[in-house]
Amino acid sequence: MTILRTVLLILHFLGLAALLGGFLYSMSDKVKRFAPGMMHGALTQLVTGIALVGVAYARGHGDDVDNAKITVKLLVALVVTVLIIMNRKKDAVPVPVWGTVGGLTILNVIVAVAWH
Repeated sequence: MTILRTVLLILHFLGLAALLGGFLYSMSDKVKRFAPGMMHGALTQLVTGIALVGVAYARGHGDDVDNAKITVKLLVALVVTVLIIMNRKKDAVPVPVWGTVGGLTILNVIVAVAWH
């Protein structure tokens, strides 16, 4: 289970890198778009995040899981994923939608690190 958790955690971080990297890369573009890597990153984060919680419960560490924190992170990740999927084929993504995706992605990092 430790190896599975480690692999899932690495994939979770790679999903974050794809999502946040795509956002940061497009900051200087006048016309905002969601790169395909952002969608894959969002889906990777969502799936691996859920799997990491499942592994924690399976290992008997369910008492260590903060369900309120996980709920917030899951809702934020769902909103990010839905926004990207809804707007990924558009030639131009509205700046408020694009900014919301970036802001919520950063919020999820802050929740992961700062919520104890």
